[in-house]
Amino acid sequence: MAIIICTAFPLLSSGQSQLLTPETLWEFGRLSDVRVSPDGSKLLYGTTWYELEANRGTRDLFVVPVAGGEPVNITRSDVSESSAVWRPDGQRIGFLRGGQLWEINPDGSNARQVSHIEGGITGFDYAPDMRHIYYTKKVKIKPMVQDVHADLQKANAYVADDLMYRHWDRWHDGTYSHVFIASYNNGELGQGKDIMEGEPFDSPVPPFGGSAQISWNADGTALAYISKKKEGVDWTVSTNTNIYLYNLASGQTVDLTPFNDGYDKNPVFSPDGRYMAWESMARDGFESDKNRIMIMDLQSGKYRDYSAGFDQSSSGFAWSADSQTLYFVSGIHATFQLYGLDMRTGNINQLTTGQHNYQSVAVAGNYLVAERMSMSVPTEVYRMDTSGNQIQQLTFVNRDILARTAMGRVEERWVTTTDNKEMLVWVIYPPNFDPSKKYPALLYCGGGPQSAVSQFFSYRWNFQIMAANDYIVVAPNRRGLPTFGQEWNDQISLDYGGQNMKDYLSAIDAVSKEPFVDENRLGAVGASYGGYSVFWLAGNHDNRFSAFISHCGLFNLESWYGTTEEYFFANHDIGGGYWEDPRPHSYDFSPHLHLHKWDTPILVIHGAKDYRVPYAEGIQAFNAAQLMGIPSRLLFFPDENHWVLQPQNGILWQREFFRWLDQWLK
Repeated sequence: MAIIICTAFPLLSSGQSQLLTPETLWEFGRLSDVRVSPDGSKLLYGTTWYELEANRGTRDLFVVPVAGGEPVNITRSDVSESSAVWRPDGQRIGFLRGGQLWEINPDGSNARQVSHIEGGITGFDYAPDMRHIYYTKKVKIKPMVQDVHADLQKANAYVADDLMYRHWDRWHDGTYSHVFIASYNNGELGQGKDIMEGEPFDSPVPPFGGSAQISWNADGTALAYISKKKEGVDWTVSTNTNIYLYNLASGQTVDLTPFNDGYDKNPVFSPDGRYMAWESMARDGFESDKNRIMIMDLQSGKYRDYSAGFDQSSSGFAWSADSQTLYFVSGIHATFQLYGLDMRTGNINQLTTGQHNYQSVAVAGNYLVAERMSMSVPTEVYRMDTSGNQIQQLTFVNRDILARTAMGRVEERWVTTTDNKEMLVWVIYPPNFDPSKKYPALLYCGGGPQSAVSQFFSYRWNFQIMAANDYIVVAPNRRGLPTFGQEWNDQISLDYGGQNMKDYLSAIDAVSKEPFVDENRLGAVGASYGGYSVFWLAGNHDNRFSAFISHCGLFNLESWYGTTEEYFFANHDIGGGYWEDPRPHSYDFSPHLHLHKWDTPILVIHGAKDYRVPYAEGIQAFNAAQLMGIPSRLLFFPDENHWVLQPQNGILWQREFFRWLDQWLK
């Protein structure tokens, strides 16, 4: 049974006649990193624009009043600017250009390079008292084979004695990201001190750690940073990151979170200096555990989980000026909304609702400002009062493109699963939908596996461009996805070929019963765990589908386990190595064991620099399909990783994606 409870219609005018194309996706400006000025009156943000012919993007900085108005483009160079922050006095803005720290006035005048650090820096921030800055840079800690054999500089080899010799999309080069502290005086930078000197550890923690993992305390006398102080096998089987506090006066470092075994990250100090809030996961080895709201009273050293009883994950913390409210982002029913924690009562209040994803929150005087997106609108900045009301859009980066582009209707359905649970399924319709027609439909298989199929605007897996190509898109929030409680999220581990696969089929079966869906023209597409899902469904779909597309999917769980890198993920979700006795039953869910039932055309996509799901997984699947005489195609990117990040590769991906679907479903 399918229950439709909410339907959202985009705002379209008669002048909107263009359909979304791959080229249009790369026209959109991509806004990020909103920062509020110290007086709360202005916002700083960056926008990246891409040049297809040059095959690259350039990022500029903008300032816009919180009260509303036209943004001012304060940088106009051929080199991208990043990591921009306000100086605590509000008189200057610091940013990175060409790997060095620059400063500029808020009106875009008087740009000046501040640092001249050998090798460049990767991040920085000012201390609240403006007497110091921290910066991060790569430091060579471990020798490589060329250092050992100095007379063989033309030799091309790699020697490893431990694990983590490669990670995500790069081979380890013996360098680590370290935190430095330098004196600062009105634009003059002193000599930096490496506060992690000699340690073979990173801060921020790769591959996705950023400036949120490093934070000054309220008066600038200490710096908190995140690190996973483990090596080799210990590193790869654990998620145990801790928060370390470095005292500038004593030069001593203290571990603030030795009591927790899982992730501890992104510390935020309250303005009055009393509290430190941070995101924390309880279970070591589980990267998708509940993200708790932990708060420590720095005067007493006592800490508390303020999200106990709140069955949602929380992130992006921001304190109110009086240190009495902690604002944050949390997912509920495949959307991400803003919440407030009242420190006086411990109550958590939901501030926003609607079909969209808030991605951040910050305090700007009497207002909150936040980045927000939906399936139909890329990220823009919004302002609201501290109760989440009187919402006003402040930026319109893509107004002109959206005005000329038709978007399809996004519908929220609730579908009953085989075990009588209610599952949210997004259905996206073609912009010129005609209910009297019969459309092919695509089942979108989400990745992660624990990543919500929410109101995201993707520049590759974009539901609106699929709809613009005259496909009905079916995007279920199957078992194993967050925003529906921790039990729903956790169920998928050790059950890859189980209930979540039934959930996929429940979703496509429910929608394919509609008179406007041609049940003989169904496809299934997905990447990462979604790619695994496609491989699994290829051998277990009972003739439902007529075409498949799998990008960076896990095909043979034994070979994948033997070649991946972050083993905490594999151990938690698969149950351990295939050689263990007893052998984890998860290996019975390996798609390659069901090859004898493959009979449907399949496109396999992979990138050579994908070390999370090494490209041999895709090669095995394609080779097997070819040897079995199944219509199949391989799309291989030598210069891409788990994603497709280069503009021309991105457009090629979309063209081949629809060329394959159109060949078999239209």
